[in-house]
Amino acid sequence: MKLRLADLAGPAGMALFILAVQILSLLLVAPLTSYDLKAFENPQSVWNPVFYIVLIIVFSAVLLVIIKFNLRWIIQLFMIFAVFSTLIYVLFGVATLLLPGLTWEVVLAASVLISILLTALMVVYPEWYIVDSVGILVAAGASALFGISLSVIPTIILLVLLAVYDFIAVYKTKHMIKLAEGVMDLKLPILFVLPRKLDYSYVRSKTQKLEPGKEREAYFMGLGDAVMPTVLAVSASAFLTAPKILGFTNVPAIGVIIGTLLSYAVLMYFVMKGKPQAGLPFLCTGAIVGFLAGCAAIGFNPFF
Repeated sequence: MKLRLADLAGPAGMALFILAVQILSLLLVAPLTSYDLKAFENPQSVWNPVFYIVLIIVFSAVLLVIIKFNLRWIIQLFMIFAVFSTLIYVLFGVATLLLPGLTWEVVLAASVLISILLTALMVVYPEWYIVDSVGILVAAGASALFGISLSVIPTIILLVLLAVYDFIAVYKTKHMIKLAEGVMDLKLPILFVLPRKLDYSYVRSKTQKLEPGKEREAYFMGLGDAVMPTVLAVSASAFLTAPKILGFTNVPAIGVIIGTLLSYAVLMYFVMKGKPQAGLPFLCTGAIVGFLAGCAAIGFNPFF
């Protein structure tokens, strides 16, 4: 298939979404850490990623049952609550970062109010630019929360397990494709949407099967493809004693960003040929390699 220059606009736009998630999540490390907000009590435990993978498998099985019995409203309610909760975290962190003089009570109240408004807007009018805007905030919040909750070694274990799981779920059992098709019509910020044409409307679009070689009205990418590699960048920034650069991160974290974007380019090379690909085997590998390269560049041993 011959590619046109215009065909690269979509993948390039998705790369910018990933970069926006990475930068925002790294900026959130300091404010969230200062309030000791984390998902796991012991960030050093290697059992944390195992627990997370088991949770994903169980959750995926439940979603498949819900989709089979056409009870998508249950998924919708759960996702709306999850989005609302994550928005509070990320907006709390942003407000703390931008307005350090405010008390935490005022910041929390403002974060809850804005989260309610954004969630309501997303439900009432889920156009693609609204879904993407909320999606960036949600992805950054989730990345930051898990990144400050898992130290580097458990995070690397998690990324390896997720890459293997995604490979099996897409190429072997294929249940990940069924999940994607089952939730796309919910119009929730669980994926990024980038239209091929300016007159595209996500609100009016119909669910499309993810068939190889079939041209769709828009590009789609799951939020997980942006979140999971970014968790390693956040973990590196939060837990490593490597010298800070740019005032808020370090070279290993920058290495994760570069590795993720390079592996994303490789991923898009295959996707543009018309074949759906499992994203995490590419992106998690790129993130880990970039992390190790960043550590090597400054002579830092992250494992001792």
